[in-house]
Amino acid sequence: MADVAAKAGVSRALVSIVFRNQPGASEETRQRVLRVADEIGYRPDSAARLLARGRSRTIGVMFTVHQTFHTDLIEGIYPEAERLGYDVLLSAAAQGRSEEKAVEALLGHRCEALILLGPDAEPGYLDELGKRAVTVSVSRRVPGARVDFVHSAEGKGVRQAMDHLVELGHRRIVHVDGGRGPGSAERRRSYRASMRRHGLEGEARVIPGAHTEESGIETGRLLLAERDRGESLPTAVLAGNDRCAMGLLMALTRSGVEVPRDLSVVGYDDSHLSHLMPIGLTTVRQDAGLMAEHAVRFAVERLRDPELEPREAVLDPKLVVRGSSGPAPETSA
Repeated sequence: MADVAAKAGVSRALVSIVFRNQPGASEETRQRVLRVADEIGYRPDSAARLLARGRSRTIGVMFTVHQTFHTDLIEGIYPEAERLGYDVLLSAAAQGRSEEKAVEALLGHRCEALILLGPDAEPGYLDELGKRAVTVSVSRRVPGARVDFVHSAEGKGVRQAMDHLVELGHRRIVHVDGGRGPGSAERRRSYRASMRRHGLEGEARVIPGAHTEESGIETGRLLLAERDRGESLPTAVLAGNDRCAMGLLMALTRSGVEVPRDLSVVGYDDSHLSHLMPIGLTTVRQDAGLMAEHAVRFAVERLRDPELEPREAVLDPKLVVRGSSGPAPETSA
């Protein structure tokens, strides 16, 4: 600001008044100061000003690279944070970079609150983190941790998908498990419960997997190898998430299996990828925008009142029927 003041021929205090948009400078002086600042490339450091007051007004978001649903959540976080007067700083967990490193980087940049998208960390770590900083966990619930939670009613979403498939005549319905992925345990439990409820317990089969395209591809190869040995393909597969469903679709269609004529596939998330395949993916929609809004609000409300008890927002999912599900082969016309 001293450089701007010297070149504009005004005092440093007057430059400060202009940058803070306070009264005390004529319009002519204001325009001259702003023009000089632009010429020499000066920008006010709002972060430094906030830190001088003991605030950063920044929310840190930890996400996982390649998780497309996290991208959808981030798109919803930005506008809500801006509306409430906060900036957003992103830090990714990736191969070779743990969630803990991603979180510590956010704390190192003095983020006032953390939003963790689908964290895989141990419950004890999340509880300790909640004591160090305002923390919101999205898509994963850890009972007892001092963290706020936002997630969808996983069981309700799976029941909708299973009811849809059974109504289409499917009996041999396989579930590809999401491993340690967020929501996987509840989706697995709900799948088994739905098979029992429909009298199909003897047909229940859970294939170990993960929330990745590779997991779907491997599942496709497994089912095709079983078919080549003379075993029957299942008539439907409930994938752990959309990414897994996409990998499965690729493996099946490349081998000549027609979806949904020969086999139906259902995903979970309704991420933006579900609209991009040649066959639209039937999937369970989690409202990413609404989840993001709840997460940001929880963080800001706890910053205002740190003594709030841990809260939980459970949002209703909704089945979205597209082209990847159809009547079971034995009931087809």
